[in-house]
Amino acid sequence: MKTNAELKMEAKQMLQGRWKESVLMCVIPTLIAILSVIVIAILMIPVLVITQDFPSYVDGSMTSTGDSSGGSGGGFVSGLIGTYFTVAIGWTFLDVFRGRKVMIEPFRDIFRSFRSPYALSVLVVYLLTTIFTTLWSLLLVIPGIIKYYSYSQAYMIYYDTFEETGERPGYLNTITASRRLMDGYKGQLFLLDLSFIGWHLLAIATLGIGYLWLTPYIEATKAAFYNNLPK
Repeated sequence: MKTNAELKMEAKQMLQGRWKESVLMCVIPTLIAILSVIVIAILMIPVLVITQDFPSYVDGSMTSTGDSSGGSGGGFVSGLIGTYFTVAIGWTFLDVFRGRKVMIEPFRDIFRSFRSPYALSVLVVYLLTTIFTTLWSLLLVIPGIIKYYSYSQAYMIYYDTFEETGERPGYLNTITASRRLMDGYKGQLFLLDLSFIGWHLLAIATLGIGYLWLTPYIEATKAAFYNNLPK
């Protein structure tokens, strides 16, 4: 298995000559993410005002009058939509690494996970991994994080299996395969994520515009990570 520095170098080499298409592929998800943050911020203003003006007391303690279930539901939906886009970008870069694809088609490739036969598969895998990770997180935070990284390659494995065999693998089998594949490599992927923190801060400082370049860099590196895992 290559080091994280080598994986990043491999991603940069793959992106050379493809930066324009990669950035264009990330325009739609980046705009959606920025608009989502703006809308949520606007919607939160009246909620904060109402909470300050009309506090409620339960058992002598002050609690918010807002409904947290709406926020949880919104987070779930936004996470699902983000997953669809992230998976599409990852699959596209994996195809480039493996020579299945030479040219990136930005506004076609970004929606590949929304189309049959993958749309339902991404939804089910997302639901299952979210449930499993949440249940483990109820025990402690650390087990939840570990399981998050254990299941992280499920989408890649599903795509790989279908492309190679033409048959849809079982959802639970895919998640189990990811857990086995990541045995001994969860820590490396965790450190790989940490290595991008500085870039995330810089992208946030540009009001999210920097993610047009950061997202391809991250997803290309993660595609290289999966591609180099001992199968």
